[in-house]
Amino acid sequence: MMPFTQERILQDLRDLLRDFNGKEYSGDIGLKSLLFADLGLVSIDAVILAETLETFYRRQFPFNKFLAKLVGEGAGDIELGRLVAFYMVK
Repeated sequence: MMPFTQERILQDLRDLLRDFNGKEYSGDIGLKSLLFADLGLVSIDAVILAETLETFYRRQFPFNKFLAKLVGEGAGDIELGRLVAFYMVK
C-alpha cells in the first residue's frame, strides 16, 4: 500500500465515494467537498465509510473522537479535507 499522503487518501476517498453504499456521485470531489451537503450522505453513511476505510487501510482509527471534536466545534458537516487530515495521522 502506498504511503498515507494527502493526495493518496483523497484519491482513495474519491474512488470509494463515486459509488458508495447505494449512492452514486459523478461531480467533482475535492478537499472542500462536504459529506452530507455535497455528496448526499447521511450520518450512518459516515459510520460505514469509517468502517470501510479501516478495512481498506488495515488499521483502526479513532473515528468517534474525530466526530466528537467536530461536534464540539459546532460543525454540522464533514469537509473532506478534515477527513483526509484525520486519516493522515500515523
